Amino acid sequence: MLTRKQHELLLFIHERLGQGGVSPSFDEMKDALGLKSKSGIHRLITGLEERGFIRRLPHRARALEVLRLPEGAENARPPRAKFQPNVIKADFSFAGREVAAAAEAATPETIQLPLYGRIAAGTPIEALRDGSGFVDIPATMLGAGDHYALEVAGDSMVEAGILDHDTVIIQRCETAENGTIVVALVDENEVTLKRLRRKGNTVALEPANASYETRIFGADRVRVQGKLIGLVRKY
Repeated sequence: MLTRKQHELLLFIHERLGQGGVSPSFDEMKDALGLKSKSGIHRLITGLEERGFIRRLPHRARALEVLRLPEGAENARPPRAKFQPNVIKADFSFAGREVAAAAEAATPETIQLPLYGRIAAGTPIEALRDGSGFVDIPATMLGAGDHYALEVAGDSMVEAGILDHDTVIIQRCETAENGTIVVALVDENEVTLKRLRRKGNTVALEPANASYETRIFGADRVRVQGKLIGLVRKY
């Protein structure tokens, strides 16, 4: 059973997908529902996703798919968008085609990953999952699986080459080999970026900075949420 706001948002997304094939932005959803912040929209989308009404498509910005509608709204048909082609006629020379092909070959394909806020590489903080931010990543950096990005806060991983304000690329996973740098969820409310070490029924989260101490937990207190596969730095 959906709340009134969840019902309104679901029908709004369904209508916009039918009109142009593109999901509305968080700002558009916020304005349509009369909410004050995008965090409320994120909670509504998460609720709809958990109830099986929508799903998010990985590696694409603003990519939502409506899986089903609530009872009584199954026959709703959003209006079709009017097709208004905007065609520019041109006579491309052979040289022009060569330049265009070279430019296309020189431009690497990029994929938009969701940017889930800042993660502490020092004292753990609760991860932010706004869902409205994205970062462009070269497709060649990513392998199979689902990925997301986080901004690093702190200096506890500097000896591993991870600096404050770097953007780390994370592959979702629930297990990782010893020595892997992972996103670790501690006690279900703290998230940190550290090197993982398992021994028996204990888990050690190691920093890469001599100024910080290794933290040791029972295995049931730590859950791996992903492993580091890449890094982006702005100068």
